[in-house]
Amino acid sequence: MSGIGLLNEKPLHASLKQWYARPGDRFEVAVDGFVIDIVRDDLLIEIQTRNFFSLKSKLANLVRSHRVRLIYPIVQEKWIIRLPTNGGGTVRRKSPRRGRLEELFGELVSIPHLLSNPNFSLEVLMTREEEVRRYAGKRAWRTRGWVIEGRRLLDVVDQRFFGMPADWLRFLPDGLGSFTTGDLAVGLDTDTELAQKMAYCLREGKLIELIGRRGRANLYRVATV
Repeated sequence: MSGIGLLNEKPLHASLKQWYARPGDRFEVAVDGFVIDIVRDDLLIEIQTRNFFSLKSKLANLVRSHRVRLIYPIVQEKWIIRLPTNGGGTVRRKSPRRGRLEELFGELVSIPHLLSNPNFSLEVLMTREEEVRRYAGKRAWRTRGWVIEGRRLLDVVDQRFFGMPADWLRFLPDGLGSFTTGDLAVGLDTDTELAQKMAYCLREGKLIELIGRRGRANLYRVATV
């Protein structure tokens, strides 16, 4: 493995790269002025644990002449580990929160135009992780003194692949002809803010289209070809 780009690599990113790798893959390869996590034949694979905005320019340039796959983990089960403080022991507890696939749209708002690009695909890894926290006192008063030290991969429990427009449209609840973001929120049992982000991404990706209004809400339908 090349040393390019590895100096500041986080443990979770490194573990996901190792889990996803196959024999024959090349790692940390320079392509068109960018360092790519994994190159598999003619496929460029980027692993991003958060903040798609930081990849916006990189992906936009690469998809012009390369097939690019983005790998993104969503935590389905998380264990929180608090490191010892003042002579106490390590505390490990299971978080009650379970990640949902729809959370992906919170990141996709940075790159919605790529959803219908034939050179772009995305794979979500539903994971089990440990989140290690250490006590920083008053320096982290917003989080009651605790800061995240790092994330560790325990297991990958499921994979979801999105490569075609039809893959993205599966997020829409069954039976919707025309719909508002309120309809999406009810149909998906999620909050309105996330439904709005989903509608924005699908619209910018030219997968749904605006056809009017229902009251004060925008009204959408699946885009016609």
